[in-house]
Amino acid sequence: MSKILLTCKKALGSLLIVSLIMFISLSASFFFIQQASYATTLEELKLVPPEYKPTPEEKINRANEYDPGVGVQEEARQEAYEQAVKDSQNLQTLEKAYERNLKAEKNSEPNLLEKAVEKVTGNSVSY
Repeated sequence: MSKILLTCKKALGSLLIVSLIMFISLSASFFFIQQASYATTLEELKLVPPEYKPTPEEKINRANEYDPGVGVQEEARQEAYEQAVKDSQNLQTLEKAYERNLKAEKNSEPNLLEKAVEKVTGNSVSY
């Protein structure tokens, strides 16, 4: 009876060792397997021709499809760009735009850095 138990104990021990070795080998093989990527594939790149350049309106519509807030930001960015192009036409409008931006900066709320400096030092700082 004791011989049978010793034989079972040896068999279970060797089975445990073999299963641990297999588990370690299997987990090591997952380390070298390439993970899934969210990048576009060559087939997806072929669907959009390289010469395709979306208009600003198309960009805004696409941004609105994903998130309405992003579309609003894109619209504001496009309007600011168009205003800057219009202002850069001659020197007088460029100076007016500079003064307008300077006034807007003075009237804006202090940013996080200015608030932190004011809290620490007790003095208001303007850059």
